[in-house]
Formats: sequence, C-alpha cells, structure tokens
Amino acid sequence: MTGRIGEEKLQEIRERIDMVELVSSYLPLKRSGANHVGLCPFHNEKTASFNVSAARQMFHCFGCEAGGDAFSFLMRMEGLSFLEAVHRLAERAGVLIEEQPRSPAEERQIQERETLLRLSQAVADFYHRHLLDGEEGAAARRYLRRRGYQGETVRQFGLGYAPDRWRVLGSYLTEQGFDSRLAREVLGLIRPGNDGLPDYDLFRGRLIFPVQDSRGRVVAFGGRVLDKGLPKYINSPESPIYHKSKVLYGLYQAREAMRCSGTGIVVEGYFDQLALYRAGFRNVVATCGTALTVDQAQLLKRHCNKLLLFFDQDEAGRKATFRAMEVVLAEGFSVAVVEPDCEGDPDSFLSSHSAEALQHCLDAARPVLQVFLDDCLARHGDSIEGRARAAEELIGMLVLLPNDLERDLYLKELARQTGIDPALLQRKLAAKTGAAGSATPRSASSLSTVRRRPELLPTSPGSEDKIQEWLLQLMKSSGEIRRRVAEATPEALFEDDNRRAVAIALLASCDGEGGLDEDRLLNALSETQKELLSGIIVKDDPALVEDVSRIFEDCRRALERERLRERYRQLQSRIAEAERAGDGVALAALQRESLDISKRIRQRR
Repeated sequence: MTGRIGEEKLQEIRERIDMVELVSSYLPLKRSGANHVGLCPFHNEKTASFNVSAARQMFHCFGCEAGGDAFSFLMRMEGLSFLEAVHRLAERAGVLIEEQPRSPAEERQIQERETLLRLSQAVADFYHRHLLDGEEGAAARRYLRRRGYQGETVRQFGLGYAPDRWRVLGSYLTEQGFDSRLAREVLGLIRPGNDGLPDYDLFRGRLIFPVQDSRGRVVAFGGRVLDKGLPKYINSPESPIYHKSKVLYGLYQAREAMRCSGTGIVVEGYFDQLALYRAGFRNVVATCGTALTVDQAQLLKRHCNKLLLFFDQDEAGRKATFRAMEVVLAEGFSVAVVEPDCEGDPDSFLSSHSAEALQHCLDAARPVLQVFLDDCLARHGDSIEGRARAAEELIGMLVLLPNDLERDLYLKELARQTGIDPALLQRKLAAKTGAAGSATPRSASSLSTVRRRPELLPTSPGSEDKIQEWLLQLMKSSGEIRRRVAEATPEALFEDDNRRAVAIALLASCDGEGGLDEDRLLNALSETQKELLSGIIVKDDPALVEDVSRIFEDCRRALERERLRERYRQLQSRIAEAERAGDGVALAALQRESLDISKRIRQRR
C-alpha cells in the first residue's frame, strides 16, 4: 500500500499538510460550520457539495463521492501515482523522504525500466529529427502539410519519420551508447532476421507517432505508411514499459483540459486525436488499436467524469461505441455519443467541416443509452419477439446506471416504444439489479434525512449498502460497536468487498485504549475505500452516537430483512422460469422455500 516509504513518514507528511490550505490552492472554499465547502473540481456542479474537514484533514464530495486524504486529493487533481503524490506533498511540507532500501532484485528491475525509458526517448528523438530536418523525411513533411499539420502539432506530439532503410536504428542506438539488443529482445523495435539474414528495423518508411504514458514518457510507437500500402498501421509490441490496455494516446497533453472541462472526448485513431486537438478540442484521447478497457477508463476517471464517444460512423464504430459503453458506465461516467450527419471518422469530418460544426455535434451528443435503445429497436425490428429482445438488451445495460431516476425514465421510454407493461419491466430490472448489486449513489441530502431519524432504516431493494455505511459510522464513533462487529465478524455483516475492507481496517486500527489510529487506518485502505471512509468522517452525525446499541441492532435486523427480501425476489424469478419449463419438482421446492422466506420476513417486522 505504501511502497517503500514508512508509515511514520506518511504520518509526518499528513500532520504538516493543512488540507484546507492545500485544497484552497486549487479552488475557492467557504467555511460552513465545522467544514469548508466549495464546488467540486472533479465533476460539474452548481451547488457546492465538496466538503473539507480541517479537524480530520479529509475531503469528500457528496455529489460524485470523491474523497480521501491529502494524497488522494493530489492524485486526482494532478493525475499522479501514490508515490508521486507523496513526494510532491513531502516537498511542499519540507519533509525529507528517505525511502527504505530496495532489494537487489527491485533495484535491478527499476534500473532496467529506466534504461528502457531512456532508450525509447532516444528512438523518439531519432525519428523526430529525421522528420524535421532529414532529407529522407521530406516526403513525410509534404504528407503532413497536405493534411494541414504544421510544425507546432508535430513538435508538441513529437511526430517522427522512420527512414526507408532496413538497418539504421540499431547502428544509431549503438552510437548513442545503448545496447541494441534491448530494442530487439525487449521493445521489439528491431526484428531478428530469418535464415541467417541480419536483423532489421520494425518501422521503415513510416510516419511515427510516439506513444506517451500519463507522465509524458515515451513507451511505444505507432507507424503509418505514406501511401496506400498495407498494413496501413503497425504498432510496437507490448513490453515491460508498455501495455496497450493501460495507455491512451494524447492523455498527457489532454489532462489539464479534461480536468478544467470535466469532460473527455474519446476517439479511435492517431489522426482522429490530432485532428481534434489541432482544431482546439484539447480534451481528446485515442484508444489506438484496442477496445476501450477498464484500465483506460480508470485513467480517464482521474481527470474527468463525463465522456463523449466519437468513433467511426459505420457498423464497426457503432459496435466499438457499445463495447466502450459497458466499460465506462460501470466506472460511473456520464456518457454521450457524438453523431455527425456524415459517414467517416472524426479526422475526415474535420477535413470538410469547421471546428464550429464539430462543436455543434458535441453539444448535440445524445446519452449513450438512448442511442443504444434506438439501435436495439432498429436491429430487432417491430415484431413481438424483436421488441422483447430489444427490451432484454436494454435492461441488461440499465443496471450499469447509478441514477434511479434515469433508469425509471428509460424504462418508461422503453415501455412506450415496445408496448410492454412498465410494471413488468420494473420487475425485470429489479431482478437484474438484485443479482448485480445496488449501484445507487449516496447523496448528502438522502443520507442526512434518514440520519436525523436513524430508526427509519430503508427497506427498499438496494438499501443494503446504506445500512452497511451506517454500521461503519457506528464503528468509527464507538469502541463498543467495534467490539460487537468483531464478535459478529465483518464477513457476516458486510457483503460489499470495499465496505468489508473498511470495517476490517477499523478493527485493526484500534490503539491500546480502544481509540482509532487514523493514520494507520488510512494507510491500510485503497483509494476507493478511502472515498467511503471520507464520507463517514467528513459528515459526522450526532444522531448516530446517541443510542448506538439500539441503532446497531436495528441495522442488523434491517440487513437480515434486506437479504431475505433479495432471496425472495430471486426465488420469484426462478419460480417463473420453472413454471415456463414445466419442471414440477423444482417448482415445488422453490415454492416451499419462498413460503419459508416470506414467513421469516414477517417475523422480523
């Protein structure tokens, strides 16, 4: 969790950093009671829901649920890794970082990685010089001018040209003091010859796109032919410094624009990204050779909360859009689809339209699930069977939406267009959300309403997460409740992995007198778990400390009822399936269990 930096040093940094002062260097805050509040820098909002606790040195947004400590804040704001944030804050606080000694194997791995990064940068410089100055790069310069690219974009993205010769890169690397075997055996930039022939360069006679990681370090390359030759593009193979599923082309250049706007534009190709960037849309990145992955979505989540998907306007592009939809909705993004009224890719659109025309398309982007609904209905047709299949497909995607109101509106629209009973659609959705787990977000207003009357615990489907969070609040404030949770075991009370991890960390972070060691607690948690904890710490609730034993028992009973209700809902779905299948034996067993569950639910009221 803490790398090679000791927990005592992390605690010293936290003690020296004033959380209010740190956050205030990025955005204005106003005092509100015990906390400071402001507009959240991580999502667009008009009413301030971003809270900073000076007493606890934590932040939490009750709009987007971002939260954590000083390290978490800087990681989100600057797109840094944990260790990078530690070093940045240590420098700000005047704390000297003395990292614990690495093992010989760790030291060797780090040195090898640094060597590969230096070699990649040298290769990028080599290709870049050949494009800018070399006689062999003249054709590539003419090609870029025809496409409207001048020196500024070329230099900003480090574009290059690979000479149209078989064996030039290895000689250059040797002259620069590098072992060319690394380029061949590790990075794959030089290929071994066959049948006794010499090694040869991977990229020859191609325009070169250096691929940078989020810190601006060159980790790979893409190469495009200048004519109609095939393959049009080739890319570096994966290596110790490059995993294509974890890198986005242009992210290093787009980070600040995405953070300021709260929105990222995702395209597929190198020239798509360059075309939008050149036209003034600086918040654009490209996937380049891979469908959008969970790792890439999590990278984007550091910088924005809304995504515009702008893929090719053909069948392959539409499929890529819906594959990306499943990934980014699950990561909590607001997602819309850009749909220009012409075929082709984003680069082609800008070659024949103005930046203003593209801005109009971006402004008119439709929510991705609306596009998906229309596509489902069109693909399956207007027959009874087709409408049923379209409904099943959409309901399968609605479980990814975090907002109950949006889900309800989509169900009503689906009912209107298919003629299916809205109540039936609601039951179908309830069955799927029950199996997938609740995705309902927590809001400051909904929590505070129930906290004022903690005996009114929720009993609707999906309320288990809220009850588990109240249990965490009780654990945070009461040593007696921590003891009772330990007796009952966190595994029995917390089904959600992250909430269970917070509960276990709370138990493990007790000091000798029954109090909490908050630094030890924070060091034990992931960033997602810190977000959960920050929502508990920043918004203390006096009502939850007045009668902790009664509230704890209320929570336990509510959890039991909720789990029984969930099992009852699952049984109803299985009973319906058994009836359709004509399986009398299974039907009888399911009905007996259903009656037993129903009786147990009534007994716990």
